[in-house]
Amino acid sequence: MTPLRIGVVGAGRISGAYLRTLGGLDGVRVVAVADLDAERARRAAASAPGARVIDLPSLLAADDVDLVLNLTVPAAHAEVAHAAIAAGKHVYGEKPLAATTGEARDVLAAAALAGVRVGCAPDTVLGTGVQTARAVLDSGELGRPLAATAFMVTPGHELWHPDPEFYYRPGGGPLFDMGPYYLTALITLLGPVHRVTGMSAAPVPSRTIATGPRAGTVFDVEVATHVTGVLEHASGVLSTLLMSFDVWAGRLPHIEVHGSAGSLSVPDPNEFDGPVEIHRADRPGWHTVPPSAGYRGAGRGYGTADLAQALALGTPHRADGRLAYHVLDVMESLLESADTGRVVTVGSSCERPAPVPAGLTPGLTPG
Repeated sequence: MTPLRIGVVGAGRISGAYLRTLGGLDGVRVVAVADLDAERARRAAASAPGARVIDLPSLLAADDVDLVLNLTVPAAHAEVAHAAIAAGKHVYGEKPLAATTGEARDVLAAAALAGVRVGCAPDTVLGTGVQTARAVLDSGELGRPLAATAFMVTPGHELWHPDPEFYYRPGGGPLFDMGPYYLTALITLLGPVHRVTGMSAAPVPSRTIATGPRAGTVFDVEVATHVTGVLEHASGVLSTLLMSFDVWAGRLPHIEVHGSAGSLSVPDPNEFDGPVEIHRADRPGWHTVPPSAGYRGAGRGYGTADLAQALALGTPHRADGRLAYHVLDVMESLLESADTGRVVTVGSSCERPAPVPAGLTPGLTPG
C-alpha cells in the first residue's frame, strides 16, 4: 500500500521511540518534524531520513502530510488536534486524548465533520502481551471472568525526568500519565466500564528534580498523586485499580484477571510484550502461555501504522479515539468519585477493538 505520510509535532523524549519504530515500517513514512525548539526538532528529524524540519503552520499546510502525529504535552493535545483536523489531516496523539472529556468530545466531533480519523496512544495493547492474554480470555480457558486487579506504583518521575513538572499539573498525575496503559488494557481484555468509585490524595505537596541541568529545582504538586478505586465493567467484572507516585517500592502484579476456572497474569501494559501466565483450577501452579496473538516486535508507533493499514483496507483502526475518550471518561469519573464520595456512572462506552491475530500483517512488515 502507499505509505501514509506523517508530520510529527513535538520532538520531546517520546518522539525518539516513535521515530525509531516508524522508520522500520512499510506502511508509514515520516516527512516532517515541528517543535517549538528548532534544534530539538533537528535532532529528532536526524533519525527520520528524508524528513524536513518546519514550523507548525507549514506542517499543517503541507500537501505531503496525511496524518499529524501529535506528541506535544497533554495540555496542548486538543489544540494541535483541532489544527490538524481543520487542515484536513488525520491525527494520532499521545495519551490522554485531551486534558478533559469536554475537549476530547470536541476533537471527535470535529474529526467526524471533517471525515478524518483520530487515533490515540497507548498502542502497547496491540503487542503480544495483552493480545495473548485476550486470546486466553476469549477462548474461555479462564471460565467466566469475575474480577481483575491493576497496580502501577512508583516514587515519581522527578527522579529521572529532567523536566517533570507537567506530570504534576492538570492532565498529569499517575492516573492521567500511566492510567491510560492500564485502563486501555483492562477495557481491551474485559470491555467498557459502567460505574466507578474512587479515592485520591496528594500527600507530598512539592517535588524536587533529581537529575539534569535543573537538579535541585523544587516545584508544587497540583494534582492527586495517589488514586485508587473500583471499576464495574458493563459485563459485571469488578477491577481494582491503584495508581501512585508515592510508593518507593512494591511487589504488586501489573494486571491479574481472575475467572471461574483460573487466574491470568498479564505483563506490564506499558510494554508491548512480556510473559503471560495462567493458573488453572484443573492445573495448579503458574504456567507460561506462549505468544499466540498480537504484533510481534512492536514498538510505539504501531498504533499509527495500524491506522494507516485500516485506512487502506477501509476497516476500523484499533487505537481509536473513541476508546481513548472512554478511558479519559473513566479517569475523570474516578476523580469525580474521589471528590464527591459517591459512585459515578461513566457517561460513555466503547467497543472492544478487534483482536490482533498472531504475526505481522503485510502493512506492518519491518522494512
